Amino acid sequence: MDVREIVKEKYGKAAQQVQEGRASCCGTSASAEMGVDPICSNLYKPEEIGQLPEEALLASLGCGNPTALIDLHPGEVVLDLGSGGGIDVLLSARRVGPTGKAYGLDMTDEMLALARENQKKSGLTNVEFLKGEIEHIPLPDNSVDVILSNCVINLSADKQRVFREAFRVLKPGGRFAVSDVVTKSELPLELRRSMALWVGCVAGALTEKDYLSQLRTAGFEGVSIEATRVYQVEDARGFLETQGIDPDQISKEFDGAVFSGFVRATKPESKACCGPSCCA
Repeated sequence: MDVREIVKEKYGKAAQQVQEGRASCCGTSASAEMGVDPICSNLYKPEEIGQLPEEALLASLGCGNPTALIDLHPGEVVLDLGSGGGIDVLLSARRVGPTGKAYGLDMTDEMLALARENQKKSGLTNVEFLKGEIEHIPLPDNSVDVILSNCVINLSADKQRVFREAFRVLKPGGRFAVSDVVTKSELPLELRRSMALWVGCVAGALTEKDYLSQLRTAGFEGVSIEATRVYQVEDARGFLETQGIDPDQISKEFDGAVFSGFVRATKPESKACCGPSCCA
């Protein structure tokens, strides 16, 4: 089973948990199982939570709150890559208003069904959830003002393709505003080998240097990463032990090496495409 199928299976089960009234990530039972509570808990303000259906909150699998870290304006078109239960799409839709549009893209049928149900409960009409892969975005060139994503790009096995696709669909001057798990340096090999950790956002993370380099290669400018949460091995001790990994043996390499970051980049005003003629 490849990474894509593992991700679909894991996140499909997470959506089913929400439909059963259980938290998919940040609740007590899920935290014990997945070991990601320090990553995905307490990301949204009370006033934001009050705007959302409970099921959207239960389905939160992110590592940040990109909607709080980027300016969104009325009338803009926003795309959330890997939109899950729709939490960031619904928040964005409120901010861009009825003259704007918020798209969510997800490849997991269960998450799409949950997100569409959450949209109905929210009453928002300027929202559309699309089925597809973030490596193959089903939108036209130069059609989006802002791309968001919340702890999803690290799950892709072809991140450079994701960045090229993001560049393609953004309008000239469009903004890339992503929360993601990033590493200061290469992780120990035993962590990279764990598919469970890949789906848990850690093992698939790019180094800070590679993340910035790949964005520049895709054509972006003004690239930066701002650390929002830094993790220690104690944050994941219980989960690592269930995977047969001794936390004490990797603590020197792990402590402070993994963090949630807010990634910013801009598509240059002068480039309206990403074909060989303008991105070579």
